[in-house]
Amino acid sequence: MAKIYSSPSSVEIPSLKLIDNASVQAYNKACDEFKEKLKAFLEKRNPNGKNVGEVISFPVADSSAEYMVASMKPVELIHLPLWDAWEFQYVSRLTAKDVQQKIDSTKALNKLFSKK
Repeated sequence: MAKIYSSPSSVEIPSLKLIDNASVQAYNKACDEFKEKLKAFLEKRNPNGKNVGEVISFPVADSSAEYMVASMKPVELIHLPLWDAWEFQYVSRLTAKDVQQKIDSTKALNKLFSKK
């Protein structure tokens, strides 16, 4: 069973002030930077951990719920409070096998639909 945590206070969560298309682009860039900083934080905390820093997502309502892997043994995930900050209702039930399957399927889809 997975333990779910909030992001550490040392990694600032971007805020969305939606005004126009430029704001959306700036927010997307800030979200990418947030994920990079959080990944670096987690890799420093657990440098040899399998899949540390990988992002998994689940469709929820009109968007998705995103989590970053902090550890596989035991399964620890960081909720990514971006956009609508949706949460997946069964996330705490995930096992290491579930997380690995989600990572593998996401990588396979990205490879299949990558721009070559």
